[in-house]
Amino acid sequence: MNSPLSAIVVMGVAGCGKSCVGDAIAKRSGGRLIEGDAFHPAENIRKMSAGIPLDDDDRAGWLVRLGQELQATVKAGERPILTCSALKRRYRDTLRAAMPELVFVFLELTPAEAEKRVLARPGHFMPASLIDSQFAALESPRGEPLTLALDATQPIAVLAETVDAWLKPCGERNLARTA
Repeated sequence: MNSPLSAIVVMGVAGCGKSCVGDAIAKRSGGRLIEGDAFHPAENIRKMSAGIPLDDDDRAGWLVRLGQELQATVKAGERPILTCSALKRRYRDTLRAAMPELVFVFLELTPAEAEKRVLARPGHFMPASLIDSQFAALESPRGEPLTLALDATQPIAVLAETVDAWLKPCGERNLARTA
């Protein structure tokens, strides 16, 4: 993956496959996977574990911290591949403020598929009861610059390959628009 862009965010609702797809992209590109969930403060984890959706205030400090991690990773000479729900435009704009030319890969799926996937992953703090709140908060990034929307039900290898092809220098014209 040879791209003039410095960082990628793999985004979407819980269960869309951010971690798996982000890991596949990182392996293909030699990038560093940054799990956004690992940066949630303990209070956010407690709320979500109790089935309480996070609000904008809960996410504000977390998003700033993720922006700092993107900057630190680039400064260290690595290409960050961040997994982050980034559900609202203002959340994405917070990340963009920290990292210009940030690319977003939006993994789309239905609420039923998200619930099925969340129910199948043991030991995660995010309960399936919060899926509806994720979709209620979601502001689609379609139409935003440097954004690629993909069907999250495709195989992980296909998704990573699609991102790779989209980011290749010969495909720079594709980056001027959203997909």
